[in-house]
Amino acid sequence: MTQRDPTARRGLRAVPTGGDHYANWQSVYEDNVVWVYRTIYARVGNRPDAEDLTAEVFLAALRPLRLTVTKAEVRAYLRTTARTVLAAHWRETLGREITSIPDMQDIADRPPEAEESISTAPQHARAVLDALPDNYRRILELRFLQSCSIKESAAKMGVTVANAKVLQHRALRLAAQINEQDLS
Repeated sequence: MTQRDPTARRGLRAVPTGGDHYANWQSVYEDNVVWVYRTIYARVGNRPDAEDLTAEVFLAALRPLRLTVTKAEVRAYLRTTARTVLAAHWRETLGREITSIPDMQDIADRPPEAEESISTAPQHARAVLDALPDNYRRILELRFLQSCSIKESAAKMGVTVANAKVLQHRALRLAAQINEQDLS
């Protein structure tokens, strides 16, 4: 008499439990939950969202993922699922209209007295830039007005990339301080 696999009658397949496969869903969860949570937390920055999104990752992976695949394949699938869940989260969170841009026709139809209501941000930004030392102003103009990379900016200024990064950081910090003084 041949022995039957006890899982066969329930429609389940025997799963190899060697070192390269998971024995059950509990072991998949226990082995991967920490790195999935940390990955998501590093991107969303708050505990409640990270916990919810981690749960979403495992729920999304539960149906299509098979225990017969290797641990490396499980991790790769969970990583891809986490990326998809994060993308959906950011699309939902940031996908709403935050600001609107008026049609060009609306701007052309404005009476001349309405010109005062047009933003003074470019003039304010220029005033803040003019208040900065030359090297700080130059790095910010290259990076943000001329859209140069940090490497291109460093080359144009004749400094190292590391020095350009420091200059940019200090310039932004000083510009923020100048902006705060102007607002108060």
